Amino acid sequence: MREAWIIDHVRSPRGRGKPGVGSLSHLHPQRCLAQVLNGLQERVGFDPADIEDVVAGCGAGSGDHAHDIARMSVLDAGWPLSVTGVTLHRFCGSGQQAVSFAAMGVMSGQQEAVVGGGVEFMSRYAPVHANGFHANNEHLRQRHPQVPQGISADLISTLEGFSRDDVDAYAVESQTRAARSIEEGRFKPSLVPIHNEDGSLALDRDEHPRPGTTLESLKDLKPSFAAMAGAQFDGFDRPFKDMVREVYPDVAEIDHMHHAGNSSGVVDGASAVLVTSPDYAKAHGLKPKARIRMTATAGTEPLIMLTAPAPAAQRCLDKAGMTTGDIDLFEINEAFASVVLKFMKEMEVDHDVVNVDGGAIALGHPIGATGGMLIGTAVEQLHRLDKETALVAMCTGGGMGTATILERM
Repeated sequence: MREAWIIDHVRSPRGRGKPGVGSLSHLHPQRCLAQVLNGLQERVGFDPADIEDVVAGCGAGSGDHAHDIARMSVLDAGWPLSVTGVTLHRFCGSGQQAVSFAAMGVMSGQQEAVVGGGVEFMSRYAPVHANGFHANNEHLRQRHPQVPQGISADLISTLEGFSRDDVDAYAVESQTRAARSIEEGRFKPSLVPIHNEDGSLALDRDEHPRPGTTLESLKDLKPSFAAMAGAQFDGFDRPFKDMVREVYPDVAEIDHMHHAGNSSGVVDGASAVLVTSPDYAKAHGLKPKARIRMTATAGTEPLIMLTAPAPAAQRCLDKAGMTTGDIDLFEINEAFASVVLKFMKEMEVDHDVVNVDGGAIALGHPIGATGGMLIGTAVEQLHRLDKETALVAMCTGGGMGTATILERM
């Protein structure tokens, strides 16, 4: 099997995902991804006509994100009409899966140069249907009850015995690490400034981080999902907390502790990663930054939903013939603090090598774009810290996880 090489990667800054507040929220998400694609091309210098496909993750798929946003963004970018685009949806793991599919195309020998990444403007979400993950399928709801992810995160904390101080302390460390990374300019090399329609600058920095966050500043924040768990929503025949008890009868009460300060930030953004074959890279004088050693997915129980990063990571390690001891750095998406705490506990990994530049609690989680961003971050960390291997893992809706092992070149 051929190798898949990451030549380079770029991303937009993460803008606050609120209409009229975030600095990107007035732009169409196609415009943002188009600018990121062009930023990647300008940075690397490849001929866009050589790109055989653009694979973009997107977790919305409706409204302004509809109608194959990958292809529409390619057209918006002014790339040749011969360049195709395909959009995929694996919930929060969509962008990582997009890069994995790009790698699979190259490794199989069917493609030479593919861009993977994604886009999400959470400021432009259409109203979520009341029936959520079930999409009006009552049979599925009875077979596999599913609840909002924040309730799942609180359920993880309850089952694992994590305290409010545990999750808040993790969140403070995420903010501290992100602030240090921003101050030292670690993200600047891969950032593509996003411009308005008149050419003026819209955003050139991440605007979600809250430097100076402390345990004291978080302690007064009320849990976000307690009322939701006990409410009776239209379209549901029982409260979410009753669904939890059906699947986890030993949980008398959920200990609600996640809030805006220890959950991933709501933001807008886009990412792009160029994956090529060794032959293509050598023929065009491109120097790779990393090779994709292995990718994997795994599924777990869908109500708790957020517990699959460790199983996905373990499967990825097993397929690569590696152990956690062979991995120098880990990027685990900070969907909620309890997700990463559980991963570190289950995989017996020290926090010193996990999310060394902070994560989505501080920086934000633009659903379909995040996977490409995390892969790019991990590649940069390998070079900056002179390390050899990194593992990226994410949780997703429906009880799934995605994982990628990267090797520095």
